[in-house]
Amino acid sequence: MAQIEPNPIQAANKAGGKGTITIVKLLTPDELDGKCDMYAKVIIPPLCSIGLHEHHGNTETYHILHGTARYNDNGKEITIGAGTTTFCPDGEKHGIENLSATENLVFMALIIRK
Repeated sequence: MAQIEPNPIQAANKAGGKGTITIVKLLTPDELDGKCDMYAKVIIPPLCSIGLHEHHGNTETYHILHGTARYNDNGKEITIGAGTTTFCPDGEKHGIENLSATENLVFMALIIRK
């Protein structure tokens, strides 16, 4: 077993969202073996977001670990929290916003190639 050193990336206004988020990629492209584009922990600070964006040639799953969010599923907005899993199919759109003014939103993100 090899222990992987996470490499946090700061992304400002991701997909037209608000603020700067942190993406901690947990596996390298070699470890993902061409099957996935990303497996990461995502941290969205209070009142920040990832804007509505469309997936092409891949799908994306979020699993919420901590916090409360507004999830945009192709224009339909719902409130989600810890324990919720969302799925965005190829060709569809989604976005997510941290609703808290005081706590980070933390979730796992998995992008699988089609």
